[in-house]
Amino acid sequence: MTIARARRPPTQAFCRRLAGRWWIAQHPPSLQHAGWAWETLMENRWRDTDAAAFDGPLGGCVYGSRLLGSDPYLVLHGGGNTSVKGPFEDITGRTIDALYVKGSGWDLATIEASGFTPLPLDRLAELLALDQLSDPDMMRELSAARLDSAAPQPSVETLLHAFLPYRAVQHSHADAIVTLTNLADGEALVRQVFGDAVGVVPYVMPGFDLARAIVDIWREQYRDGMVGLVLLNHGLFTFGSTTKAAYTRHIGLITEAESWLEVHAPRTDPDRATLPPACSLELAGLRGRISEAAGKPMVMARHTDRTTTRFVRRADLESLASRGPLTPDHVIRTKRLPMVGTDVDGYVEGYRSYFEENRHRGRTELTMLDPAPRVVVDPALGLLTIGETAKASRIAADIYHHTMTVIERSEDHLGGYVALSAGDLFEVEYWDLEQAKLRRAGRAPEFAGMVAVVTGAASGIGRACAGRLLSRGCAVAGFDLDPSVTDTFGGPSWLGTAVDVTDSQAQQSALERTVERFGGVDIVVAAAGVFGRPGVIGSLDEGQWRSVMAVNSDAVANLLASAHPLLAVSPVGGRVVVIGSKNVPAPGRGAAPYSASKAAVTQLARVAALEWASDGIRVNVVHPDGVFDTGLWSEGLVAERAAAYGITPREYRTRNLLSTEVTSERVAGVVTELCGATFDATTGAQIPVDGGSDRVV
Repeated sequence: MTIARARRPPTQAFCRRLAGRWWIAQHPPSLQHAGWAWETLMENRWRDTDAAAFDGPLGGCVYGSRLLGSDPYLVLHGGGNTSVKGPFEDITGRTIDALYVKGSGWDLATIEASGFTPLPLDRLAELLALDQLSDPDMMRELSAARLDSAAPQPSVETLLHAFLPYRAVQHSHADAIVTLTNLADGEALVRQVFGDAVGVVPYVMPGFDLARAIVDIWREQYRDGMVGLVLLNHGLFTFGSTTKAAYTRHIGLITEAESWLEVHAPRTDPDRATLPPACSLELAGLRGRISEAAGKPMVMARHTDRTTTRFVRRADLESLASRGPLTPDHVIRTKRLPMVGTDVDGYVEGYRSYFEENRHRGRTELTMLDPAPRVVVDPALGLLTIGETAKASRIAADIYHHTMTVIERSEDHLGGYVALSAGDLFEVEYWDLEQAKLRRAGRAPEFAGMVAVVTGAASGIGRACAGRLLSRGCAVAGFDLDPSVTDTFGGPSWLGTAVDVTDSQAQQSALERTVERFGGVDIVVAAAGVFGRPGVIGSLDEGQWRSVMAVNSDAVANLLASAHPLLAVSPVGGRVVVIGSKNVPAPGRGAAPYSASKAAVTQLARVAALEWASDGIRVNVVHPDGVFDTGLWSEGLVAERAAAYGITPREYRTRNLLSTEVTSERVAGVVTELCGATFDATTGAQIPVDGGSDRVV
C-alpha cells in the first residue's frame, strides 16, 4: 500500500497537541516542568538542570535512560537499551576505551550507574570481525570481557552498540515506530515518513547476526544527516555525540512519526461503556483450566477498561488477535498469540502444533514451554492476563494494552497489521539464551501463582500471615475494617480492601474483587477477631455478646460459605486456616463472648473439614494464646487481665510452660506451613501456638 504525501485536514486533537508544542517552544523549561504545558506529541523531557545532578558521560546516560524507560509508549518492563562510550580506569591507573551498556535484568526507568556494564571497545571490535558467532558463545565472550566482574551481564545487543560510531546510543520499542513497521509495506512507509534521516534494517533476530547485518547496512545506507536506524518489527536506534543528542533525536523521530499518524491514522475513541462484572466462579474455573494446562497455579487478572471493551467487541476480533506481538521480545511475556474465547484445550492443541512445526528451528535440543495462554480476549470477559506471579500478569496486561491500540490503528487506517512470521517468533521464544535462562532459574517460591484471602490483615496475626504469604510468592487479598489495609503492603501481589466482615454483602463483594484481580482463591486465613469488654456472665451485655459473635463466628461462616465454590475449583486444592484461641480448650473467666465465639468457629471449621474433604479442601485451626502485639490487646487490658490472675503484666505475657512470649509472627509461621505442602495430608487439626498451657496439656 502506498499513501500519498498529501495530508488530510488535521484533527482537533492534533491541532491541540501542535499548539502544545508551540507553547513549549515559547516558554522556559521551569514552567514546562511545573506542568503548565498542554498535551504534546512525545515531549522532550530533558532538563539540563536535572541532568547536572548526574556526573560525567555515564551519569548523563543514566539520566537519559530513565527518561526513555519511564515512558510506557517507548519502553515496557525492562525493554530497550542504552549505552555510552567513555574512559574506564583500571586498578593500575591505565585508561581503557570502553563501552558502558545497559546490563541484563535492569529496567531503564530505574537504572543506576551500576546497571551499566563496562567492556573494552577493542575486544568488542575483535568479536564483530568474526564471520560467525553463536549467541551463547557471544554472551560468554562478553561476560569474560567485562572490565568489572561485579557488573551485570551485558545486553545481547552490545555489539550493535559498540559498532555504531557515536558516543551515545538509545534504543526503544516506541509504539509509533512499531505502528509504522508492522505493516505489509513498512519499509516504504518508514522511508516516506523519515526520508534520509534514518536507515532501515529488515528484521534480523537480535544478537550477533543483527550486529553483523547492521555493519553491512551501515556501509550501504549511511549518509550525512542520518540520526537513527529503524529496525522493522523491532524498534528505533538513535545516536549522537552525547546522550542528550541521542535522546533528543529519539524524541524528534518519534514525534515525526506521531505527527504523521495523527493525520493518516487518527486514534479511535474508546467505548464509553465498559464490560459488566463477570461471574466469579466462571473466572475461577477458567483460571483452574489454564493452570492445569500450565502445570502450575497461575494468577489471572481481568481488565474491562474502555479500550479493552472496544477491542473485544470488534467483529474481527479473532482475526486481529491472531496476528502476533508488536515486537518479538514480547513473545516471552505474552506468547505468540492470545487465546480468543475460553477453549483452553483448543489453545493448548494449537500451541503444541506450533511447537512441533517449528522445533527444527532450534539450535539446541528444545523442551516445550508450558502451552497455557498468557493473554485471553473474550467479548464477554474482556482482557484476561495470566502469569506465574501477579507482576507477570500485570506485565502481560501492559504489553497487550499497547498491542490492542497499535493493531486497531494499523488495521483501520494503514492497510492491516502484519507481525513477524510464526517461525521468526518461535526462534525468539525458544532462543538459546532464553532456554539457558530457564535452565538457570531456581525453583519458584512455594506459593507462586496461588491466591490467598486474609481477614484482619491490617494488624496483628492477620498482617503477619499476609506478610509471610507474600514473602513466599503468594498473591494476597487482605480484608480489614481499618482503611489503612489498602496500603498495608505494596506491589502487584497485594490487594487491600477496607471491608466490614460482619456485612456479608460487603465481604462477598470483596471476594469478587479478589477474583477479578487474581483469578480465584486457593487459601483463606480467617484472622479477623475482637475480644470485647471483659465481664462475667451474670452481667452479660446482649449487644456485646452479639457484636463479638458477629465478628468471630458469623463473619467466618459467611466467608467460608462464599469462598467454598472458589476453593473447590482451586488448581492446587483449597486450604483454610481459622484462627481460634487457647480459650477454646481452656476458657477464661470474664471472657464468655470471646471464648464461646472461638469455640463456635472451631466447630464450624471441623464441620467444614468433614464436608469439604471430597473437594480436596483442607481446613485446620490454630489456637494462639497470649499474642499481645495484636489489636485485641492494649496495655490497659493486659494489666487488667494480669490483675485478675494476681500476677504482673510481664508474667501475664509469658504465662506458659516455655515461659516465652507468643508473637503474631510465630503464629503466622505455623499458619503458613499449614497452607503449604508439608501439611498436605492434614485436615481437621487444631494446633496450639501458646508456649504450652498446663490447662490444655
